Amino acid sequence: MTRWLARRFAASVAIVFAVVTLTFFVIRFAPGDPFIPPADRGISPERRQILEEHWGTNKPLVVQYGRFLSALLHADLGESFRYLRPVSELLGAAIPNTLLLAGAGLLLDFLLGIAIGVYQAMRARSSTDVALGAGTLFLASVPTFWLGMVLIVVFSQWLHWFPAGGSRSPIQSSLLDRAWHLVLPALTLGVVGASTTARYQRAAALDAKAHDYVRTARAKGLADRDVMTHHVLRNALLPTVTLFGMAFPFLLTGAVFIEVVFAWPGMGRLAADAILQRDYPVVSGTMLVASIMVVVGSLLADLLAAVVDPRVRAWETA
Repeated sequence: MTRWLARRFAASVAIVFAVVTLTFFVIRFAPGDPFIPPADRGISPERRQILEEHWGTNKPLVVQYGRFLSALLHADLGESFRYLRPVSELLGAAIPNTLLLAGAGLLLDFLLGIAIGVYQAMRARSSTDVALGAGTLFLASVPTFWLGMVLIVVFSQWLHWFPAGGSRSPIQSSLLDRAWHLVLPALTLGVVGASTTARYQRAAALDAKAHDYVRTARAKGLADRDVMTHHVLRNALLPTVTLFGMAFPFLLTGAVFIEVVFAWPGMGRLAADAILQRDYPVVSGTMLVASIMVVVGSLLADLLAAVVDPRVRAWETA
C-alpha cells in the first residue's frame, strides 16, 4: 500500500507540474496583453515600459519561467496585475466559496443520483424506469450554464424564492442567508451531475442483481428491499465510487460557468476574470490549485474504492 501511495503521489506531482507549465506558456502565447487598456483609456509607451519592467514581462520566456518556478518552490504565487494583491490572498478568499459550492453540488449529485439509480434498478423496464431514464438523459445533455439561467428566471425572476446571484446579502450575512444564496448554484451543479450518476448506478445495480449470491439470498426468503440494501447496493457502489474521481473535476470546471452565471465569488469566477484581463499570476495560481484538487479527488476515489471492494485492497497491496 505504501509503494502504491508513493507511486500515486509522484504521478500527481508530475501531473500538477505539467498543468502549471502548460498554463504558464499558453496564457502568454494567447492574443492580448495585460498592460494594454481599453481604447478609451490610452497609456503612454513609457508607462507601459515601466509596468513591463516592474512585472518582468519584458524578459525572455525562459527567464520568466525560471523565476516562476523559483517563486513557486518558495510557495510564492506572485502578485496580481489587476488587484495589486498577493495571489495567495485572493485564492484564500475564493477557495472556501468554491469548495462550499462544489461540496454541496457533490453531495446532492451522489445522494440524488444513487437514490434514483437504485430506484430505477428495483423497477427495471417499468414505465417509471423509462420516464426517469429519459429525464436523466435530458439533464445529462443540458449545459450547466443554460440550466442555471433557467433556474434564475423561474425561481428568482418569476417566483422570487431565491436570489439571482452572489453569496450573501449586502445588508446581513448569516448561515441561513448563505444557504439561501447557495441553493440555486448548488442545485444546478448537483442535478446535472446526478443525472449521470443515476445512469451509472442503475447499470451497476442491474449487473449486481444478475449474480448468483443475489439469487441465493432471494432463495433464502429475504425481502427484495433487504436483498437490494445488503447484497446489491454494496457491490454496485464500486463503479459509482470510481465515478467520484470524474465528478470532482466536472464540478470544478462546471463551477467556472456557474460562478459567472450566479456571480458567485469563487475560484472559477476569479480565473475567468483573470483570463480576460491576462492576469498571468492569478491564472497560474488558480490552475495550480485546481489541478491539485483534481488529483486529490482522484486519489480519494481510489482509496474509497479500496474501502468498498476488498479485491481492490488486495491488488493495491500486492
